[in-house]
Amino acid sequence: MKHERPQPSQRPSIHVIGGVMVDLIMGPVTPWPRPGTETFVDHSELRAGGPAGNTGLALKALGVPHHIVCNVGSDMFGEWLVETFGDAASAWPRVATPTALSVGVEHPGGERSFLTTAGNLAVQTPQSMLAMLPERARPGDIALLTGSFLYLDLIDAFDTMLAAVSARGFEVALDTGWPSDGWTDTIKAHTMACLAHCDHVLLNEIESLSLSGEKTVEAAACWLADHAKPGAIVVIKRGGEGASAWRDGALVHVPAPAVAVVDTTGAGDTFNAGYLGALLDGVPLEDALRAGVAVASAAIASSPRRYVSLEVALS
Repeated sequence: MKHERPQPSQRPSIHVIGGVMVDLIMGPVTPWPRPGTETFVDHSELRAGGPAGNTGLALKALGVPHHIVCNVGSDMFGEWLVETFGDAASAWPRVATPTALSVGVEHPGGERSFLTTAGNLAVQTPQSMLAMLPERARPGDIALLTGSFLYLDLIDAFDTMLAAVSARGFEVALDTGWPSDGWTDTIKAHTMACLAHCDHVLLNEIESLSLSGEKTVEAAACWLADHAKPGAIVVIKRGGEGASAWRDGALVHVPAPAVAVVDTTGAGDTFNAGYLGALLDGVPLEDALRAGVAVASAAIASSPRRYVSLEVALS
């Protein structure tokens, strides 16, 4: 059945809160180089990235109304990111630090290791984030906090910030990413506090198992649902197996198509864009999952990155 999208004036927006940074992807490398040596790789790509950047670029390509809450450094990379994102970057504060940079080193099989500088992320504050959000959400507006663990000094403040975001009328979505120090007891406690304000939990399989301490995806989903807001949707992104969602204990699963994987960087971020963008249009949960899987599958199978439209993803 053809999906009829609401008129732009009738559509709510996604407000993406998180880091926009520069990604340098290089590889493949095997084995890891010895200190003091030089290694040539087959390819490299310098591009706008970061969790919020990846999501924002996908939302832009999909034609989904959105707003990105971030800052950038006052260097040439900050200027480049502002030019890349255009109107979406018009209100970004420019701070007197270098722009955050992440170097992704590709290994055989497609997995990557990342070396990241905090840069402008280190001077971000919850107050400045809240100041960039509307004082009152429109009906259906979603605020997505993504890559929260990139903000090392803010992890213990995000639960209070999300409470304020929820109080403004936003639906709250959370994609934590992977903590640099692993899932310590302190990190788990802070994340659990954040979950209490979430209407949408968007984790991958390893993150959900590590946070919950459970042995199966199903048990992890139940654990996450118990710690999120009543009626929250728990989505677990499962890579080549697709994505599963639980709402009020009911499971919906959408398998992923078989694709030739070219670039997995930001796959979860592009899934978030497709999934949340489809929800803005009021589609059923299964269709929103299908959109997320379709958008992410097209993205990881292309270089330069390609996105399918929501109309195609939902057809």
